[in-house]
Amino acid sequence: MLNPARLIVTMDEPFPTTDPLTNQFGSLNDLVHELATLQDLATRGSWRSILDKVSLARSLNLLTNPHDNLIYLSYNVLALSKLRRFTDASNELDSLHDFNSHHYKYETYPQLYPNRSGSMVPFSLRFIQAQLRIKLGNRQEGLDRFYLLLNFICQKIKEKECNNLEESVNIWKKRENFVLNCLIGHHLGAKEFNVCLDLIKDLINRDYLDPVLVSKLGYIQMQIGDLKGAKGSFNRVETMLNEGKNDGYSFLSEVEFRNLVNRNKALVYLVGKDYVSAVREYEECIERNNTDVVAINNKALCLMYLRDLSDSIKVLENALERVPTMAVNEAMVINLCSMYELAYVNHSEIKRTLSNWIARVVPDDFDASCTRV
Repeated sequence: MLNPARLIVTMDEPFPTTDPLTNQFGSLNDLVHELATLQDLATRGSWRSILDKVSLARSLNLLTNPHDNLIYLSYNVLALSKLRRFTDASNELDSLHDFNSHHYKYETYPQLYPNRSGSMVPFSLRFIQAQLRIKLGNRQEGLDRFYLLLNFICQKIKEKECNNLEESVNIWKKRENFVLNCLIGHHLGAKEFNVCLDLIKDLINRDYLDPVLVSKLGYIQMQIGDLKGAKGSFNRVETMLNEGKNDGYSFLSEVEFRNLVNRNKALVYLVGKDYVSAVREYEECIERNNTDVVAINNKALCLMYLRDLSDSIKVLENALERVPTMAVNEAMVINLCSMYELAYVNHSEIKRTLSNWIARVVPDDFDASCTRV
């Protein structure tokens, strides 16, 4: 998944960090007022602080250019969404009306943006616009907007390819991959497996060498009982790793790629109830990257299936203690609390201690109710 700060900064037409004419931009803060601070707060999950900073900047009239207002609005909408204030986020977004309006084009302000053209609306706003409809309970409208966004991205890719803008083509293909992964996730959640298969196979047929998508294909094949097909997809991912094939659209580092292969192997073992072998694969992942939350969580579950409840609890507790900012997520905490309920008579007191500790380290958008205290 994309880092929220990176998602916000990138606009439809990449805004250069150095102006080719005047060389006036030396840092993010030269692009937009205190942009570096906003990015840092987003990375740390300090969403309430972002709301305060946006409110202050607006009240003091510190946002002097059109793109300043759009960037700050983007962070505000993202923060409201993260805090589950979806109606407020939607109202803020609706204040823009039509994203394609001339008010949001560089060429409308030639004195401010000489030699620039195209939309200054951040890509993140187009994405959040679709996501918000689903969060507000209108799933079909949200899906429709996601597919409209895909069409918009495809048009951009064609434009950039016609103009031989390779760097821009790569940016838009990464966005296409990102949106497709989100769409697949929504369809997968509704068990619409055939739609997921069609979306993934379309990308693969276009030679997208994305190991994450091919792995997701294997996962879906498992869901529909096609174990042979799943193994074939997972083997294809491992071959891609061995041959060094990765088109770069998946944002995977080499370590993440290797861990993906190990986690795929572990899934096959899990289906076959070979929990010992699955644990071995997850341990390789953790040894390579001790912040691999999926491997940590799944190793603990495998140990629980092996009736080693004590060690499964230790795996999760050690992860929380070692890398709290990475390991504290709702799914892992739910699993740990379930294990407490199975292992201890006084589980309520233990969960309350965990809940108090979590409150001191989690980002603003963490759902504290997952501890079931």
